[in-house]
Amino acid sequence: MSLGNWRIIYTLLCAVLVLIILSPTLGSFFGLPQGEKFSQLWILGENHIAENYSSNVTPNKDYAIYVGIGNHMGHSSYYVLYVKLGVQGEIFPNTTAGTPSPLSPLYEYRSIIENGESWETSMRFSFSNIAASGDQLLVQTIRINDVAFNVDKLASWEANNDGYYFNLFFELWFYNIDSHIFQFHNRFVELRLNITSKL
Repeated sequence: MSLGNWRIIYTLLCAVLVLIILSPTLGSFFGLPQGEKFSQLWILGENHIAENYSSNVTPNKDYAIYVGIGNHMGHSSYYVLYVKLGVQGEIFPNTTAGTPSPLSPLYEYRSIIENGESWETSMRFSFSNIAASGDQLLVQTIRINDVAFNVDKLASWEANNDGYYFNLFFELWFYNIDSHIFQFHNRFVELRLNITSKL
């Protein structure tokens, strides 16, 4: 091999070494591509696992679940998690259209979560002041973490599913730093609850 070829190889090796050493700095200037940006939202059952959720609930009895948020947005994010209660015939979140439910939130959680981190909390709930009449069931009160809310939700008997069903659902919103408002993050999870036991 001639001296000229050795110089070319030596120059190329030096250039590669310089690029490797400077890659973190160059990445900050050129904005190297990142992975998909998203947030997670989950509900876990009373045993802190993704199964054995309480679906048949008894009035005046406390139930416990865990709700959590994971941030993979590439930056810290300010989240609001709204807790809502609905019945058949009401409007629920639509992830295809990207629209939240117009139902008023009963309870909310707020958290600032760093990128790559998660937040989780336990939540207790119970239903009371319940009355059945014909094929309808009226729930007047839901208690969330020891705070009582008047809801006056009326559910009709669902013969196909053998029960009166209520949907306890959680909508994820985040603070948009560009528009300076909270907006629906197109994520929600729900528990479909049958309140028929021991009426």
